[in-house]
Amino acid sequence: MKLRFTTRESDSAWVDTVWTCTSEQVTAMTSVAGVRWGLVFWEQAGRAYAAITGPETRTGTAPVPEGATFTGIEFAVGTSLRAVPTPALVDGGIGLPDTTRRTFRLDGARWETPGPDDAEALVERLVRAGIVVRDRLLVEVLRGHRPAVSGRTVERRFRAATGLTQGTVRQIERARTAAQLLAAGAPAADVVAKLGYFDEPHLARALRSYVGRTVRQLREGAGGAIALDLDQRLTS
Repeated sequence: MKLRFTTRESDSAWVDTVWTCTSEQVTAMTSVAGVRWGLVFWEQAGRAYAAITGPETRTGTAPVPEGATFTGIEFAVGTSLRAVPTPALVDGGIGLPDTTRRTFRLDGARWETPGPDDAEALVERLVRAGIVVRDRLLVEVLRGHRPAVSGRTVERRFRAATGLTQGTVRQIERARTAAQLLAAGAPAADVVAKLGYFDEPHLARALRSYVGRTVRQLREGAGGAIALDLDQRLTS
């Protein structure tokens, strides 16, 4: 009873990761906070579905289509959909109508439904059509460049593009990394030191808020299905 993930990083500047997943005897999972919007495609019982997913600010319990196969695209921070502001997607999402195994509808046009190896090609077409856009100021900020505008302007643009504050993004990303390190066997004290938590109770609170797992559950692989690839390889 689990979700079986395969996740790969993308070499596209518009995409963070591409993932696939199958649900095996799973009808519910622990959802995990995340900072990116995405597109997800799945098949269940011979029918095809697609949806836009939004950033999530907290953990919770979410239903899972049993016996389904998923392909997902997680877009880079700072990108957004022309037709749907990312703040409108936070802690939610939008189902896409008229989806078939071959095509789906987005922003008034039909597009070929991608497999995991076709994700970047789809994104390139969406970018060329002006459907997926990004804030160039945020691209420079995320690359570590100092912008020629005030910090207040950067924060306003960041929230407009992502629906989140920069601080919230850092906290969620840190908690997800902590969960993966702990699942890989890293001692809690080492995770605290590596990721800059104040102490182990601070780490525990972050995991409870954003991941829905305790240190012990992550270490033992307990707690049931979770919407996070805990086997994903981390880079330093």
